[in-house]
Amino acid sequence: MNWLRNIWKNRVWLLMVLPATVWFVLFSYLPMAGTVIAFKNFRYDAGGFFSSVMSSEWVGLENFEFLFNSSDAFIITRNTLLYNLVFIVVGLIISVTIAILISEIANKRLAKIYQTGMLFPHFLSWVVVSYFVFTFLSADRGMVNSLIEWLGGDPISWYNDPEYWPYILTFTNLWKTVGYGSIIYIAAIVGIDRSYYEAAMIDGASKLQQIKNITIPMIKPLIIVLTILNIGNIFNSDFGLFFQVPRDSGPLYDVTNVIDTYVYRGLMNLGEISMSTAAGLYQSLVGFILVLATNYVVRKIDKDSALF
Repeated sequence: MNWLRNIWKNRVWLLMVLPATVWFVLFSYLPMAGTVIAFKNFRYDAGGFFSSVMSSEWVGLENFEFLFNSSDAFIITRNTLLYNLVFIVVGLIISVTIAILISEIANKRLAKIYQTGMLFPHFLSWVVVSYFVFTFLSADRGMVNSLIEWLGGDPISWYNDPEYWPYILTFTNLWKTVGYGSIIYIAAIVGIDRSYYEAAMIDGASKLQQIKNITIPMIKPLIIVLTILNIGNIFNSDFGLFFQVPRDSGPLYDVTNVIDTYVYRGLMNLGEISMSTAAGLYQSLVGFILVLATNYVVRKIDKDSALF
C-alpha cells in the first residue's frame, strides 16, 4: 500500500504530467505496434486496418532491402544527415551567441523586445513561411529577381535550380528556430550567480574574458545535454521545411528529399505503406542508437555532463 500513499502524496505533480503522459501514450507508444507493417507486404483488401495487418504476408527484411537497394536511400540519408549536422552546429553557435548578446544588454526592456522579435518566427507555420520565401524567390515577381534585373543581371529560376537550396533551407531553418533555441540559454545565463562576474570585474577581466571563463563553462552542461538530444533527432527532419518551403518542386528533389518527405511521398503517391513504415523504423532505430552512442562518449569524457 506504500505505492498508493506515494501516489496520493504526489498527486499534484502527477496531475501536472498526466496530459503529456496521455499524449505520449496515444501518439508515440501505441503507434509502435504498427511497426510490424515494416516486415509485411501490406494488403488493402482484407477489410479494416487491423484485419489487413493481420492477414498481410510476412516478408521479413524485404522492405528494407528494397529501400537500401534503391538510389533514393543514399540521397535521403545524405540529405537528412548533412542538413541536420549543419543545423545542429550552426544553430548551436548562433543560439548561444544570441543568448550571450541579449544577456549583456543593460536595458532589459530593450532586451525583451529583441527576444520577442527573434522568437516570433518560431510560431509561424511553415506554410506561411513558404509564402514569405516565395515572395522573395518567385521567378517573375520575386523581390530577389526584381533586384537582380534592376542591377542588370538575368533572373534565376529558383524553384528549378537545386544549386542554391542548401543555403536557402539552412538560412530559413535558422531564421525560424534560433530565437526559440536561444531562450533556453538565456534562462541558463540569467541563473548564473552574479558574484562570479563581480569578482571577475574586480580582477580586471574584460567582457570577452568573462564570457570565455564564466558564461560558457557554466552553460556547458546544458549545451551538451541539448546537443545529445539533437543528435538523437539527426535522422528526423522538419517536414514543413523540406516540403512546404521548396513547394514540392520535382527538380529540387536531389537536395530537398529527406526521410520524412520520402515516407510522405511513398504513402501519398505510391501507397507503399510497408516500405514507408520500414523507412520510418530505420529512422527511429538509428536515432535511438545515436543517442546511446553520443551519451556513452560524453560519459567517458565527463560523467557529470551525460544525459543518463
